[in-house]
Amino acid sequence: MLQNNFHNQKLNHLSTPPVLPVLERLKTLYKDWLQIYRNIERTARFGIGSKIDFLFLEILELIRKSVYAQINRKIVLLDETLEKIDSLRFFFQLLWEAKLIPNKQYIEFGAEIENIGRMIGGWKKGLINKTSAQKAEERKQ
Repeated sequence: MLQNNFHNQKLNHLSTPPVLPVLERLKTLYKDWLQIYRNIERTARFGIGSKIDFLFLEILELIRKSVYAQINRKIVLLDETLEKIDSLRFFFQLLWEAKLIPNKQYIEFGAEIENIGRMIGGWKKGLINKTSAQKAEERKQ
């Protein structure tokens, strides 16, 4: 029991950085994808399934990098992320067209991909507006 308290005290001192809502949603969607991925027929799993999985991991990494990047770099990373999301949409649609996932999963998953894309687009737009305002202020001075 003493040892358990020691570990709990140690964990209380460790603070986890705040996680962006878009990153949380993306992580949740990826976990849902893993359930779908496991149930895709073997030949498709190692083709299109692997491609979708790889795109997910790239998107997660780009968002993680965006959190800590400077504003100008962040905008570039978010652009890359949006391109990867477009590819993810395309390959997920192809998965559905090949009848490898049910309609319900496609609809739910597609809607969530759209929401995440909108969130990232809004984040990018906000950063662009912020940098534009800063440049306008610099010109006035």
